[in-house]
Parts: sequence; C-alpha cells; structure tokens
Amino acid sequence: MAVKSYTLALLVLFFFVNLLNLCGGADEEESGASFIFGDSLVDAGNNNYLPTLSKANIRPNGIDFSSNNGNPTGRYTNGRTIGDIVGEELGQPNFAVPFLAPNSTGKVLLSGVNYASGGGGILNGTGRIFVNRLSLDIQIDYFNITRKQIDKLLGPSRARDFIMKKSIFSITIGANDFLNNYLLPVLSIGTRIQESPDAFVDQLITTFRGQLTRLYKLDARKYVVGNVGPIGCIPYQKTINQLKENQCVELANKLALQYNARLKDMLAELNDNLPGAMFVHANVYDLVMEVITNYDKYGFLSASKACCGNGGQFQGIIPCGPTSTMCSDRSKYVFWDPYHPSEAANLIIAKQLLNGGPEYISPMNLRHLRDL
Repeated sequence: MAVKSYTLALLVLFFFVNLLNLCGGADEEESGASFIFGDSLVDAGNNNYLPTLSKANIRPNGIDFSSNNGNPTGRYTNGRTIGDIVGEELGQPNFAVPFLAPNSTGKVLLSGVNYASGGGGILNGTGRIFVNRLSLDIQIDYFNITRKQIDKLLGPSRARDFIMKKSIFSITIGANDFLNNYLLPVLSIGTRIQESPDAFVDQLITTFRGQLTRLYKLDARKYVVGNVGPIGCIPYQKTINQLKENQCVELANKLALQYNARLKDMLAELNDNLPGAMFVHANVYDLVMEVITNYDKYGFLSASKACCGNGGQFQGIIPCGPTSTMCSDRSKYVFWDPYHPSEAANLIIAKQLLNGGPEYISPMNLRHLRDL
C-alpha cells in the first residue's frame, strides 16, 4: 500500500511540474519575442565569442548596465542598447540572448535572440578590417537554426504562429557598409574608383531585399527596419576630418541619405508584394539629427564629443577602453564613444520608435506593430 501511495504521489508531482512548465512556456509565448539583427549599435555580446578586433567586453563599456552590475557585456555603450530598451518596454521578461552565448538554448529563446555583430553589414565583405564579424547573411543563417529549435520547443504549428504573430524582427544595419567598406580610408579607394555611389547603393538595396525576403520565407511577418543615421556627425568622422563642433562630413551623410531614400521605397514595395508582412520604417537619420542639432533641448552638454575615448578634439580616434578619458556625467553626452550613442540618447530614440508619429516611425509605431 505504501508503494502504491508513493507511486501515486510521484505521478501527481510529475503532472504538476509539467503543468507549471507548460504554463511558463505559455507566459513566455504571450510576451512575444524580439529577434534582433544588425551591427554594433545593437550587438549584445556576440562578438565576445568571435576572434575579432571589434569587441566591447572591456571596461568601462557597460558601466551603467545594471543587469550585469556595471560590468561589460559586449554592448558598445555605457548601458542598454535601443533593442534592449524596446524589448523591455514591449513587456518581454528578458533581454534577447546573444545567439553565440552558451545559454542561448531552451525556453530562453522565446524571449528572443540577438544575432547582431559589431562590424557586420549587409554585404559579406563589409567589416573585413576587423578580421571577423557576422554579416547579415550569416545572422539569418543563425536565425534558421533558432527557427528549428523553436519548432522543437513548441511544435511546428504553435512555433509558426509564435514567429508570425508574437515576434518582432528588428534590423539595424547599413552604417558599416559605408564607414567600414565604401568610405574606409585608403583601403576603399579602389572600390570607389570602380563603383559609383549609385552602383554601390543599388548593390546594397538588391542584397538587402533578398535578405528580408529570406526572413519572410522563414515566417517573419512583423519587421522594423532602421535606416542609416547621420554617420558624418559621429565623433570619429568629425575628428579624422578635422571639423568644427557644428559641422558634419557631407559625403558620408549624402551617401546615407541616398541609401535611405532607396530603402524607404524598397520597404514600401515589400509591404505591397509580401502577403501578411508589415515592414515598419524607422527614420533613424532624422531622429538622431534632431537630437544632435538640438542637443541642449534634450538635456545634453555635447553632441560632438565622445564621453569615452581618446584622440583629437572630439575624443574620436581611439575606442573606449580602460585607458580612455571618460566624462564625469554620462547622461549629458549624446555619444558614448567615437561611434555609438550613449544610453541616454538610446532612451530618446527608443521612446520615439515605441510611441512616435510618422515623421520618425511609419506606417505605425512599435506598440501598434506588437498589437497587430
């Protein structure tokens, strides 16, 4: 009799454990997921696991990232990225885990996965100066692996429903295709002689269209795609071109605007041609330019100088590291380092993407996209 009671107790316990697991999985499914693709603006630590010259897992990067007690995580900023902030605000219980991290397995995938890589671009050749990085093609290859893992977690039918209805695909890429490819000092001169700006932008758009369509074939339906920001205004560009505080590099910004116009048209085409898809266009260029131009209105002291860096008038030559000069109040600088925004700037950008109007995010903001 005692054996039967013990067996019954074990069966009841097993039933409740499985019930709790199912409920936990259901909760995570209900919260939805962020699948994040891109470059160092949204990399959450993938480059930590690559033999690459582009890394941010050194102090004082991450000094304000409270979830890791102010220790570096591989994020190229002092705190959270735009992707982190958006995920939090949309109710996701965890930050999207870096795909290359050892813990990117099991139910954690249902909060989302981050595939972004510092130095990565639309073109596979972009960022070769860093030796190693994940191009967007490779990032999508990795999502294909995740897609199969979610099938195993939820079953094919529920997995497809989760990907199509509960997941947002965020793509922040393109800046490196100019900064660390077409505009790269010395190394890119041959490319620029052989390929006109029009031809280079055409190559980017054609390649990117194919990549977004590939994600669609893997059941992605809700997308937010950021255009290229005012790359001619970052401290690195201002420093190497010896500009004044209120100046930006004209060629870099002109190329970004040329690409951005084509990108907007391409996203409209995809919305027309891919049934059930919603491509949201994030006008990062105008949004960041607004913050740079009117920085004092947003409580910043500088929109030219890196908070953390070394070299030149704007501390724009040497990336942020242990020997860098660091500003006393990180919330007062638009730029954390020679290339990347501070968490304070990321918060302003993320707020507009979440709640803003059509001048910055169209045809709908991210809260509306989530609720589709």
